[in-house]
Amino acid sequence: MKPDLPLRVTERAIYHRVPDFLDHWSRRTFTITAVGGVATLLIGGVFWWPIWVLLLPWLALVALGVRDMNQNHHAVLRNYPVLGHLRYLFESLRPEIRQYFVEDDREQTPFSRQDRSLVYQRAKEALETQPFGTRRVVYEVGYEFVSHSLYPKHAEEGRRVKVGGPECKHPYQAALLNVSAMSFGSLSPEAIRALNQGARIGGFYHNTGEGGISPYHLEPGGDLVWQIGTGYFGCRNHDGGFDAERFKDNAHRPAVKMIEVKLSQGAKPAHGGILPASKLTPEIAAIRGVPMGRDVLSPPGHTAFDGPTGLLEFVAHLRELSGGKPVGFKLCVGNPVEWLTICHAMRKTGLRPDFITIDGAEGGTGAAPVEFSDFVGTPLDEGLSFVHDTLVGADLRDDIVLISAGKIASGFHVVRQLALGADLCNAARAMMFALGCIQALKCNTNRCPVGVATQDPELSQALDVPNKAARVASFQTRTVNAAMEIVGAVGLPSPEKLRRYHVSRRISPTEVRTLAEIYPDIPKGALLTGEGPIRVQRLWELAGNRL
Repeated sequence: MKPDLPLRVTERAIYHRVPDFLDHWSRRTFTITAVGGVATLLIGGVFWWPIWVLLLPWLALVALGVRDMNQNHHAVLRNYPVLGHLRYLFESLRPEIRQYFVEDDREQTPFSRQDRSLVYQRAKEALETQPFGTRRVVYEVGYEFVSHSLYPKHAEEGRRVKVGGPECKHPYQAALLNVSAMSFGSLSPEAIRALNQGARIGGFYHNTGEGGISPYHLEPGGDLVWQIGTGYFGCRNHDGGFDAERFKDNAHRPAVKMIEVKLSQGAKPAHGGILPASKLTPEIAAIRGVPMGRDVLSPPGHTAFDGPTGLLEFVAHLRELSGGKPVGFKLCVGNPVEWLTICHAMRKTGLRPDFITIDGAEGGTGAAPVEFSDFVGTPLDEGLSFVHDTLVGADLRDDIVLISAGKIASGFHVVRQLALGADLCNAARAMMFALGCIQALKCNTNRCPVGVATQDPELSQALDVPNKAARVASFQTRTVNAAMEIVGAVGLPSPEKLRRYHVSRRISPTEVRTLAEIYPDIPKGALLTGEGPIRVQRLWELAGNRL
């Protein structure tokens, strides 16, 4: 057995992780060094005058050190004047160092390097094949895969999904993958123009986000889904409430193909949108109808309606005001009983939305309170499957299109969302990657280094609109093509035939289950006859008593 190391050696091994001169730097050491340096330079200059050139920068460092010792905000700087700034320098570089040198290619937060690389390759029409086999650990818990068929098909049908129920006069043929909600204000004018132009080139829609319809949404000529949030931007009166006439004017624009009422979003459900004052320009303030100089905070809830019946009546009213265009709503699932009261209200009133967009707690945003991003809201898989299953169980699913909005970056992601119950998908952050986003995580600072999430013209002018528009269109086209290839590999002629049993997930090193086993289907109409799963049936009955 080796003898214990002397205490002094042990202490050095544990604590001396920096050079001694840094570890022993102090206010006294700085003072001695500063005075000694000034004296040395003055005396040395007597014998060789060019040495005085160093005096000015040395005095600047001395002034910085004096300031550090006398400020009261940072204890590190008070104790370690001048050199203490190294701590803040390294801390500021930490995200970049981690992203480029430390993180694994498959780390999922927020998006893995592997997924980002795939988006970049497809956007640039670069080589997107993979040599030498998968980089994924196929025996790792959580690994998912598609069960292929020995008799694959060439799937070409089902690239378009009709959105619009019986009450809709102008149904819309939507693509399988589209641009999810991102507002002008959160994104730069150039980013909005590039997304919309890409949507026009590729033949898919562009959701405006709750910030209203800007000239940059209209100029390129792409199809729009106009999102109406709790701030009613674009259809807002002077008191911040809903203005039917302003809504009607915008809803009748030819570019607007559908209208989406935003109840909540995954990144900050029940909170309302946030646009920091640093990103608010006079142009954005005019479009939204808000004052300058303050954060733009949308209310947590709507004031134009109340309760499930009020929501459906509002949807029907918007459909009428728009001249019969498809109208739906977006939500992140929270209290399941509240969702089921909406289902009860659909059956009771006969009113239906044309579509419902489901967001998950893992959804992205430009700015959100940490607690809401991390701990509020239902993840997408559980939310989407629950909404689909309860609509089927209440015999309401046939005329309602379900849209999945959450972390779509590959054809497999599209396929698994369709298998869980969606009819089509929206992507936001992947579209940002196609624009050139490098996941710098500075969306809320107005300092986006690639000009995507900023209102600083010096930064946003670097974003070349025609080039980035082509990349957005390329990413969408190639991703949909990849999804269709997987559908054919499963042996299906169309994505609408996908079911949960086509996708499997490893739940232990020795056990695999299909998504159908993890999220069991509810038979059509089962909730109406009392034959639904026990837990869901109880929630259904509780919701019925609350309506």
